[in-house]
Order: sequence, then C-alpha cells, then structure tokens
Amino acid sequence: RGLGCFVLVLLLLLGGSGSPGTTPPPRPPWAEEQGAVPEGAPWGRVRYEAVKKHLGALSKHYWQYLACKVWQEGCEEEEKQQGEREASWGFPLVGQDYLEILSAWYCSFGKCCETGDCRIINNITGLEAELNGQLHGQHLAKDVVLRAVQGFLQSPRPPKALVLSFHGWSGTGKNFVARMVATHLYRDGLRSDCVRVFVSLLHFPHHNYVDSYKAQLQRQISETLQRCRQALLIFDEAEKLHSNLLDAITPFMAQHTNKADQQRSIFLFLSNLGGNTINEVALDFWRAGRAREEIPLELLEQRLRLELLEAAENSYAHSQLLRENLIDFVVPFLPLEYQHVKLCARDAFLARGLPYTEAMLDQVAQMMVFVPKEEKLFSAQGCKSVPQRINYFLP
Repeated sequence: RGLGCFVLVLLLLLGGSGSPGTTPPPRPPWAEEQGAVPEGAPWGRVRYEAVKKHLGALSKHYWQYLACKVWQEGCEEEEKQQGEREASWGFPLVGQDYLEILSAWYCSFGKCCETGDCRIINNITGLEAELNGQLHGQHLAKDVVLRAVQGFLQSPRPPKALVLSFHGWSGTGKNFVARMVATHLYRDGLRSDCVRVFVSLLHFPHHNYVDSYKAQLQRQISETLQRCRQALLIFDEAEKLHSNLLDAITPFMAQHTNKADQQRSIFLFLSNLGGNTINEVALDFWRAGRAREEIPLELLEQRLRLELLEAAENSYAHSQLLRENLIDFVVPFLPLEYQHVKLCARDAFLARGLPYTEAMLDQVAQMMVFVPKEEKLFSAQGCKSVPQRINYFLP
C-alpha cells in the first residue's frame, strides 16, 4: 500500500505539473462547483470535501488502471468506466502515460505478458562485447555467430528458422556460446520460457521409447513456438540424436507458412563430431608457421560438410539436416592452446573475485593435458575443467 500511495502521489504531481509549451490542463471540477477563489485565500470545509471526493475517485481510477495493466485484474471494470471518464473529466494524459511506463517497468521484472515474450531483449551489443571479451581463440565462431544472429533478427520477414550447427572438441566453447546467445537475447537467459535446451542422452536416453520421445518433443517445440514470437531451441550432443527425433524437429526449421511469417526461431545444434578434422587443419597451419587467425571459414566449412555427409552412412542423423539444406551455418570451434587456457583461468579467478598472478595462471594451464604427443599444442579438455582447477588455490 505504501508503494501504491507513493506512485499515486507521484503521478498526481506529474499529471498536474505539465510541461513547458504544452496545453494547460483542464480545470478540475471542484473549481467550477465552488467558483473562483482569490489567490492565497483559505479553501474552507466545503472546498476541502469537494477536493477529497474527486481525489478519492481519481485514486481509485489510477489504482484500478495499474492493477489491470500489471496484474490483469479488474480490466472489465476499467474498460466500463473509461467511457464515463472521457465524457466527464480527468487529469492530463501525462499521468496515464506514466502509468504505461510503470506497468512496462514492472513487466521487465515479472512475468506479466500474455505471450511470455515480454522479456526478449535482443542485446546484440552485449553479445558482441561478451564474445570479444570472454570467448578465447575462436575468431571464426565469434564472427559467424554474431553476424548470423544479428542478420536474422534484423530481417523483417525471415523465410525460415535460423539453424546453426556448432562443431569441435569438448571444452572449446560450444555450450559457452549457446549460453551467451540465450543470455543476450532473453532477460532470463536459459531460464526463459522461450528457451528450450535438450540434451540427447539426458532427455532421450532409450531408443526403445523413441516414439514417445518424438511426440513429446514435437509437443514441447510447438508449445514454445506458439507461446513466443521468438524462440531459441538448443540441442546438445546432437550427434546422438535419433533420426526419428529429427523427423519431429525438421518441420519447424523448414520454410515458414504465411501463418508463421511473424514468428522467429533459432535452432542451435552442438556436436563433438568434426573435432578431429578441425584440429588437423589447425595443426597443419601451425606446422606451416601460419597463425590460427589465418584459417579461413570456407576451408573448415567445406571439410566439415564432407565429413558430416559421409557420417550419414554410419547413422549420424544430424547429417540429414545438411542434405535437406536446413543448416544455415556450420560453425567450427578450434582447439585451444596454452595461451587460451591461461585466459580461461584468468576469467575463472575474476569470476570468483580471487586474486591471481601470472605464475598461478601458468600453474593452472600446466595442470591440463596437451596433444598431440609430440607438439603438445592443444588442450585435450579445452577450458572445460579450468574452473575446478581454481579450487587448488583456495586458502
């Protein structure tokens, strides 16, 4: 109640003050009922009662309006009384404008939007900043993901869903980037009602129940797309997806019908498949004395597509999406080197508010296993276990 009273007083003050250069507000009805009052003269008991009556009605009106906008309660009564207010009197519209702002502000913290998508933020600037500051050694993935997502969201009428396929060794940043995308497109990140994460071995562990999984998956995707005008669907361990499950997913990634023109969806497939091919290319560049930043996307994408299509003969269901041209970008994640592991260690220390030295970062990096056996160039686990290694330095 205290908050409501404060909001009411603020709105009354804002409503009565107006702004320079605007039309002055209409005279309140008590001024006409009681006649003019000399400046500085006392109002008297009758004047007080008139003001009290009108302010009481106004308080009820604003509180009911706020309740309708924020909690969807009393909306029928609000609509019924709106015509009467328009025909009689009211404070300047600026008060109602501030109520609109207040209700929108409340929605930014609570789930009060009917479609469940009022918390979509699409913060591309934040996504770019985090990719540049937190994703190490992945110039290709950084560029492809940012351009693909930004272009898709800026398109006024995308013809189909955006489908990205992440490939690389474990610990190179695939899940990390998927989480970044969710965090900067939705205020609630992975907890958003418009984001669904499916892990193959966790959600679909038994092939004997694949028909049940298929119906369940199709229903969950359909409900998410109906609820949200923009949905994000992430499939981890995509190389383990059963082909029948892809049959349930494929229709949602194909060309939009007229009914779905205004609906946007992004599909991310995360897979370890292709990691060896990516590593071979990176190793060849290193042996030739060339920087990893010189590796072109076209070279890796071509090699990856060939490997994925060949894997179709070994029941790799994910390759069906390539054959049907549903995957828009194959995104390679390069193996991480010693310097990148040190940067991951630095980020882990900072995230926990712990002091560190260069020697400590070196110690963390030296705890990791590096391959191939001769060169010891790439971290076999990427940065996956780095946060756990930090525990070694706790007092």
